[in-house]
Amino acid sequence: MNTAWIRRICPAVVLVAILLGLTPAPAQDTGGKQSKGISAALQPFVDSGTLAGAVTLVADKDKVLCLEAVGYADVGAKSPMLVEMLFWIASMSKPITGAGLMILVDEGKVNLDDPIEKYLPEFKGQWVITELGKDRVVLKKPARLVTVRDVMNHTSGLPGKSAMEIPTYDVLSLKDAVRSYALTPLNSEPGTKYAYSNAGINVGGRIIEVVSGMSYEDFMSKRLFGPLGMKDTTFWPSEVQLKRLAKSYKPNKAKTGLEATTVTALKYPLSDPKRQPFPGGGLFSTASDVGVFCQMVMNGGEYKGKRYLSEAAVKTMTSKQTGDGVKTGYGVGWSTSGDTFGHGGAYATNMTIDSKRGLITVFMVQHSGGFPGNGGQSQAAFRKAAEQMYAK
Repeated sequence: MNTAWIRRICPAVVLVAILLGLTPAPAQDTGGKQSKGISAALQPFVDSGTLAGAVTLVADKDKVLCLEAVGYADVGAKSPMLVEMLFWIASMSKPITGAGLMILVDEGKVNLDDPIEKYLPEFKGQWVITELGKDRVVLKKPARLVTVRDVMNHTSGLPGKSAMEIPTYDVLSLKDAVRSYALTPLNSEPGTKYAYSNAGINVGGRIIEVVSGMSYEDFMSKRLFGPLGMKDTTFWPSEVQLKRLAKSYKPNKAKTGLEATTVTALKYPLSDPKRQPFPGGGLFSTASDVGVFCQMVMNGGEYKGKRYLSEAAVKTMTSKQTGDGVKTGYGVGWSTSGDTFGHGGAYATNMTIDSKRGLITVFMVQHSGGFPGNGGQSQAAFRKAAEQMYAK
């Protein structure tokens, strides 16, 4: 059966056809040039068993140039990867939280240089560790207060997480999680050292709650996800969405192949509304939804004629906000090297915006703890193929 016409009409039809046994698991392209180069770049990793499967998206500021699926959503069941698959995007949540916070900056309700204690009084009277030994901890008052900018660029001195966030990141309410950070001494003087911190981004999420008067998740849904049409971006995938969740994999013990795993950072069932939102890394999404978010950012805060952020806010978010004495380039929730900015996630997902080339790339996989063999080269292979085919 010739299914090329089906794939052109609607990816949803492909899913029905596959379930009926009418078609194999093709790489799917939705518009723009034919992108056999991208499929060809990733298929060897699938064939060697070092990559389970992937959904890739390439876009410019105006349109999606290529949306493809390759490999398997479930290797054991030989279930094909489809472009509609849902993924835990983990720390790719950070730039999205950053965008939510910058909406309030645009509205004059938050200032990045304000001390966080202005919005969250529980942070008053913090201490910083100056000496840490087996049986001795020496504390002193920090030279200056932690600012909103500090928590959003990982220079706050806050820990990566608190001792209370166990066994998973979604067990405490955002309010309680932030209180636990406030009880913990700073590891370094504010603004002086880059140390990746989920806690810092979660503080930003809590500031959104306090300032907006809405729960963090409601604010994000009403001010970003809903208006942008990001219908599959959520902290709580529904039972229907979970049927589209790509299976997670990790290298087997011998590191020669893959074995199935779970999203170990979160509590199951993932659809349980009692799970708490996690601004630093709790979102699930699709390549298409992430692509929409990136197009809004690449367009200076606009999408389809509607403005979500000012151009100044986008510039601040995506440019280096770490101090002159800090080497690492990080903005407000975004990793940045100047013309190129983006973020990865714990299970190897990635979104990158290359403003010089005018190109957005989204790489969606579910691999924990790295890849066996040369699978770790798959993202670079995708990006190289995308640049060769679509870069201006």
